[in-house]
Amino acid sequence: MSKKPSKGGAPALDMTPMVDLAFLLVTFFMLTASFRMAEPVTVDPPSSIGMVDLPDNHIMVTIDEKGRAFFGISNSTAKMAALEEMSVKYKVPFSPEQIKKFSGLPSFGVDIKDLPRYIDAKEDDRKNFKGQTGVPLDTITPNNQLRDWIAIGGKKAVETYNAAKEKATESNQDFKAEKPRYAIKCDASTKYIYVKDVVKTFTDLKIYQFNLITSLEGGGTVINPTK
Repeated sequence: MSKKPSKGGAPALDMTPMVDLAFLLVTFFMLTASFRMAEPVTVDPPSSIGMVDLPDNHIMVTIDEKGRAFFGISNSTAKMAALEEMSVKYKVPFSPEQIKKFSGLPSFGVDIKDLPRYIDAKEDDRKNFKGQTGVPLDTITPNNQLRDWIAIGGKKAVETYNAAKEKATESNQDFKAEKPRYAIKCDASTKYIYVKDVVKTFTDLKIYQFNLITSLEGGGTVINPTK
C-alpha cells in the first residue's frame, strides 16, 4: 500500500520567542545585579588544612603586612546602623547618600574623621587614599576606634539578625541564617604584635570566641575557630 505524500513539507521551528526570552533574561540580570566593590587592601593569609567555610554573616578585622587594621561588616543593614551610631559618638556627620554608599563598602581602614572623604572617593582612588593608615587601634589611649566599631557593629549585627529571625517566625517561614560571627584575617607576613593588639581589643570587649581566616592549602578560604 503506497503512502500519501506530505503536504506541509519539512517542519519548521520558530526561534523568535526563545531569542526574545533570552534577551529579557539578560536585561533582567543586568538591571538587578549589584557589583561588589573591591577590598581596600589585599592580604595573603597563611595556609591551613581547615575545612570550615566563612559564614555570610560576620564582623571581620583585616590586618595587612604593615599592621594596618581594616574593619568590615557583611550585613549592609547592620553596617549602616553602626555608622549612624558612630557618627553620633564621634560627632562626624554623614549624609544619607554617604550612609547608603557606605553599606556597599566591604571594609575600610581610615580614621572616622576621614571616612566621609573616603566614602566620596572613587573606587580606584580608595586603595591609594592618603589617610588610609588603618582604623585607629590604640590599646593605651581612649582613641581605640576599632574597639568601638567592633562593639557597635557587633551589637547592630545581632539586632539585625534577631529582627530577621522574629519576622520569619511571625510569618511561619524557615530561618536558616547564621548568627553573626567575629573573624580576624591577616597577611602571612603580618607581625604577631599587630595581631595581638587586635586580639586584646576583642578580649577587652569580653569577646573570647572568634575565627582566624586562613587560606586552604591548594586554594580556597577557610576559618579556624579560636577561644
